[in-house]
Amino acid sequence: MTTITNKTLETLKYDLVREGLVQYEVVEQAEEIANAQNINIGQALINSGFITEEQLIKFLEMKLHTPFVNLDDYQLDKNCLKYINCTDARRYKIIPLFKIENTLTVAMSDPRNLFAIDKVMETAECEIEPVLASEDTILKTIDEYYKTDISVGDISTAMNIGYDWQDELHKEDLSDNHIQKIIRAILKQAILEDIHEVVFQGEDKGLGVNFKNNGAMINRGFIPTVLISSFVAKLKSLSELDPSVSEVPQLGKLCFKVDNIVVIASVSTFPTIMGERIFLKIYKPPKALSSIITNKTELAEIRNALEKSGIILVCGSSLSGKTHVIYSLLLEAAKTKAKNIMTLESISKYELQGVNQCEFNENVGFNMDKAARFIEFQSPDIIYLEGIKSKESFDYFSSLVYDNKTIIMEFLANNMDDLREKMSFSDFDTLKSIISAMVFIHSKNSVEVFDKETLQKYLG
Repeated sequence: MTTITNKTLETLKYDLVREGLVQYEVVEQAEEIANAQNINIGQALINSGFITEEQLIKFLEMKLHTPFVNLDDYQLDKNCLKYINCTDARRYKIIPLFKIENTLTVAMSDPRNLFAIDKVMETAECEIEPVLASEDTILKTIDEYYKTDISVGDISTAMNIGYDWQDELHKEDLSDNHIQKIIRAILKQAILEDIHEVVFQGEDKGLGVNFKNNGAMINRGFIPTVLISSFVAKLKSLSELDPSVSEVPQLGKLCFKVDNIVVIASVSTFPTIMGERIFLKIYKPPKALSSIITNKTELAEIRNALEKSGIILVCGSSLSGKTHVIYSLLLEAAKTKAKNIMTLESISKYELQGVNQCEFNENVGFNMDKAARFIEFQSPDIIYLEGIKSKESFDYFSSLVYDNKTIIMEFLANNMDDLREKMSFSDFDTLKSIISAMVFIHSKNSVEVFDKETLQKYLG
């Protein structure tokens, strides 16, 4: 499907009416659909059947006096890639096609983006001749030709170089969803910088945007005072929280898209004398267990543990990725489709097919204690517990092992020595006796599996 950026169509949308292609009411309806679905108005018109793709392309060619190029059927000159770096290509949705004498012909999703044209002219040191192309095919062609691009999962990090959410903040965008674009830009920058925690808090210059990395707070700019109320209200609304409530803490969940994947963040608000402090914790999609545990013997050991009763302990330091590994374990267990797998969590980080995920709701009194009293009536085979705080809950879930249940739980330990010291307390004697396997996350690229016998020897 052809995708044209909003800037082009925003200046031409009423020409569609004047040309008799759509009614005025249709344009307004398409704008509402575009804002609700986070697509551009052209896509909304085509998706709703108000106009065909061919009609829109012909209209744009005529109005812009710019030919359309289908990049799916086009072989560009690779020698021209040197004129536009990958970062600018992605940022401005532009790719070079060919050069004749001192003129470089480029495909753009928005030929009226004069800033992008000036930027390319400055770096390429030649004249620019734009042609029209769909945004989807431009990005697809960039992926195909710029082989130096690296990725984190399915998230491109090419734009990490020079990417700044404040570019979105300073745009002269008067649309209703500008605040939403700013939120998405902040979270995209966090993902590109491999940040898992983002903190918004009141400061003298406005609402501080802070990235938390290895315990240190790094300021990444400010939301201006005039925008704070709108920003907080939109962030709460997107997280399914009540924007009118600021006197008590709230907990919600935010889903947002970064490049080709959907990312989820838990959102916690807390009242302070400087206004509400908002804390986001970002969770990336789980990977296949085999891509995390690459040792075949260890992989077989953990798969075996998922098939029998006992406790599977996932250990690591704060932000080491314990939840990520646990979700991969749950995905692995769900492959059999023969087990009742249940989770007890404050917020489900991703919807896992074949897993019955349960979120606590303190507003109605559904907490860990209430879940502990009733979950056994659901006859679960595998249970994941997100952090047990009380000894009573700990003892209860440990006892389920004797009823042939598999329990997955996490345990905070900075290293193996720290784990051994914590496990030396008598409170953990029962736990140590029923652990069937342990996954220890030493670092992002180092995950080790311990079987029951080895662990017993180590812990004593």
